[in-house]
Amino acid sequence: MKKLKKSLLHGLLFVVLLASYACGGQYNTIEQEDPNEADQYVYGEIGGPPLQSDNQYEPDPEADARAAAIRERLFGPAGQSGQGN
Repeated sequence: MKKLKKSLLHGLLFVVLLASYACGGQYNTIEQEDPNEADQYVYGEIGGPPLQSDNQYEPDPEADARAAAIRERLFGPAGQSGQGN
């Protein structure tokens, strides 16, 4: 029984070492072409200002009230700090 446990332990160690070798960064280098290399929609203008979303959302008081209720239920009333970590 001891020999079986020892064999299983060695086998597991071998599998872990083999998996870590296979996933290593320096050995896992494959060159791929980027299909979006020149696409400004994907990358924007290289070196230019960041692109921001054009979506503008109206404030929703119902969603704010619901979020506050959930936050209070999870963490207790606002302004009361419980015992720290």
